[in-house]
Amino acid sequence: MTRDELVRHYYDLLDIGSFDDISLNGLQIAMSDKEIKKIAFAVDASMDSIAIAADEKADLLFVHHGLFWSSPIAISGMHYHRVKKAIMSDMGLFACHIPLDAHPLYGNNAQMALRLGMTSYDPFGTFRGKSVGYKGKLPFPMTAAEISRILGFDEDHGLRTVCFGKDMIESVAIISGGASHDVSDAIADGIDCFITGEVEHSDFHLVKESNMNMIAGGHYRSEVFGVKAMMRYTEKELGIESFFIDAETCL
Repeated sequence: MTRDELVRHYYDLLDIGSFDDISLNGLQIAMSDKEIKKIAFAVDASMDSIAIAADEKADLLFVHHGLFWSSPIAISGMHYHRVKKAIMSDMGLFACHIPLDAHPLYGNNAQMALRLGMTSYDPFGTFRGKSVGYKGKLPFPMTAAEISRILGFDEDHGLRTVCFGKDMIESVAIISGGASHDVSDAIADGIDCFITGEVEHSDFHLVKESNMNMIAGGHYRSEVFGVKAMMRYTEKELGIESFFIDAETCL
């Protein structure tokens, strides 16, 4: 596939045009319109991820957290060096934020539901008018520790649990990243446990007084699922060599 063919394919597959996001989703840094032979995938467009992708001769780096957001930013300092490294390597940068959280198959939240063995799930939570998360029944009751283990969450990599509800959890709602405020919707829906990335201090008493369970697996760990799913899709369905860069933050 050429650059433009691949970008258009990703754009359509992830329904990027239907989201009002704070991220500039799509091709944030272009490369020459060449045949795409290798693609790197990472959660963040950090210097580490960009440098590793460039050193491995990737034609494109696909990330969840890109470099350009709602406010314009000068291309100077660290931002300059990141952009320069990509351009000098003739490597594009493609970012997909909320659409990759929300996708019903390849998204972070759907992938966590599938990892937990959920055979069906319903939309949960919204961002600027679009559903982003999912809720449903687990295949069998689980403890918070069992759920965390299945999802690859642990305390050395950002896991925090605030558990005041049922010991054996039967239903969950899932929104990755920094969505702890959505626990109020999970409580209103009678869900046993809310799964996200980060937990805010202000949510503690709400969770406790509502007899609720909340698992915050770490922002990074809760958002590896989507990019990994897109990596597998790209290699299997598009036939393009793909690899994942694990630039762990432990947060």
